Formats: sequence, C-alpha cells, structure tokens
Amino acid sequence: MEKHTLSQDSELLTEIAVAYYQDETTQEEIARKFGISRIKVGRLLKRAREEGIVEINVRYHPVFSTRLEQQLLDRFPQLQRALIALDLQDSDEQRRQLAALVSTHLEQSLKENSVVAVGQGRNVAAIADHPGQVPTRNCHFISGIGGTHRPGDAINADHISRRLAKKFGGISETLYAPAYVENRALKEAFMQNGTIKETLDRARKADIALVGIGDMNENSYMVKLGWFSPHEIIDASLNQGVTGDIAGYDFFNSQGQHVDTVMNDRVIGLSIDELRKIPCVIAIASENTKALAILGALRTGAIDIIATTAQNIRTILNMTQ
Repeated sequence: MEKHTLSQDSELLTEIAVAYYQDETTQEEIARKFGISRIKVGRLLKRAREEGIVEINVRYHPVFSTRLEQQLLDRFPQLQRALIALDLQDSDEQRRQLAALVSTHLEQSLKENSVVAVGQGRNVAAIADHPGQVPTRNCHFISGIGGTHRPGDAINADHISRRLAKKFGGISETLYAPAYVENRALKEAFMQNGTIKETLDRARKADIALVGIGDMNENSYMVKLGWFSPHEIIDASLNQGVTGDIAGYDFFNSQGQHVDTVMNDRVIGLSIDELRKIPCVIAIASENTKALAILGALRTGAIDIIATTAQNIRTILNMTQ
C-alpha cells in the first residue's frame, strides 16, 4: 500500500511540474484543478525540484534554445554562447532555472587553478546557491567589486565568492573595500591602498568573470542598497541615456557606449574596459524587464556568454532586425 502511495505521489508531482513549467499554467489554476491550496502547490513544486523531477525535461529544452542561441550569435559574433532559460511566471523560479544552466556550464568549463572574478547581486548569488554535487576544482574566486554594509547580505560579492569556493573547491579572496563611496576623492584614496590594488590586479587577470546586468529604474538594486537616489537613477536614464550597468559599476547607453555619470565615481570594482580583457565574461540577467539593458551590455563588447530568458532573447532579436 505504501509503495502505491509513493507512486501516486510521484505522479502528482510530475503532473503539477509539467503543468507549471511546460504548459505555463499558473499556480492558482493548478490549485483549482487539483483542489488544493496555492501554498501546497508551491510546496509540491519545491519537492519536484528537490527530487529531480524537473531537472532535465522541464527546466531546459536544448532544441528550443539552440535555435534562439544561433540567431543571437549571428547578430553578435563576439559571443561564445547564450545560455537560455525557458520563460516562467515566477521570478524566483526563473532565477533558479538560469542559475542551474550557468552552474552546469561552470562544472564543464572550470579547470584546475582557474581564477574567477565574482560580481554581486541576486542572479550571481543564485549560481552559488544552486544545489547539486560538483566535482572539486582547485579554483581561486576573487571579489570583483567591494562589499556592502548590510549584515548577513548574501548577495554581495564577497559572500558569493565564499560560497562558490565552497561549492567548486578552492579559495576565496575578499576585496577589502566598500562597493560604494560618497565621492571621487574617497574612491581614489581606496584605490591607492596596496591590498586593494593587489586584489583588483588579480581579479583583472581572471580566466572567467561572473557579473550581473542592471537596468535603470527607481526600484533597482542600487537604489535599494542606498548607493544612489531614485532621482539620480532617473536623471541618468532620462537625461543621459543610461540603459544599464555591468556588475554595478560601469554605465552604458543602448548602443553600448560608456556614459560618464556621477555614479561612475562612487563604485570600487572592475570596469567594463577591464572586463573586456578577461577571456570569458559570463553575464546573467533573469528578469524579463532587462532586454534593453542586455542589448546595451552586449554592444559594449565585454560579454562573452549571456545567460538570460527566452523572452529577453526574442525581444533583443526584434530590436536588432
């Protein structure tokens, strides 16, 4: 009797996972269909992930993504790869799915003694938090941007770097500087510090960089951190044509051209020019609001692998016809 119950339970998990991930049925609709609460649907979807039911057939469809990837590579020949996630309605699930693709790519591409410069943000953090057994690599993970002052914040570069080192094996190196300072004079003072200079020099020589792509809106990560005011973000977007940033550091317009703003003088980390010299820069953006920011980032020439959603890729292809 118990085996039959377990079998039925597995079938239910599979049916709900397919409905949600493949058929794009909402959790509310699934709850009504199966006569259960939305909270229980969320728990069952979590179990389906934990038990590996959605790992291959639901999370990633190679035939689907290969076509979109090739179209994007044709438009941007400098790109090495595009890691494309299926579109999901749940933003957290979308981020986890993309993290799974990047994590798998790293498992295949990281070599012994690889050096990885690590950026900040939720999308980069999700890679470190993606579950699964990973072959140990003797890698060196280095913070590519300074830290924030929020205790327990799991999405600053140092915390992410430590978790990546634990996941893949190897060591983590902290950039002992704040990510944000109040003015240019403070930034220049920090950049003269020997320890900070040495860490950034090692980050500049990395084999791989993991960075996020930010967009310009008053609810952005940088505003929530208190780095910039909503007014400064809106002014940069409307009056100076800024569409996004790479790694929370360098700002650009939709053509990928650098835009010099007051914000450039406040962040301590790798610049776009320095990222261009790193052999493989992997940029991650799971939010479907970031197509224009991704387009600008691709046009900077600093990105070698883009990891984002199918919807963002389709929007970029439409914008560049």
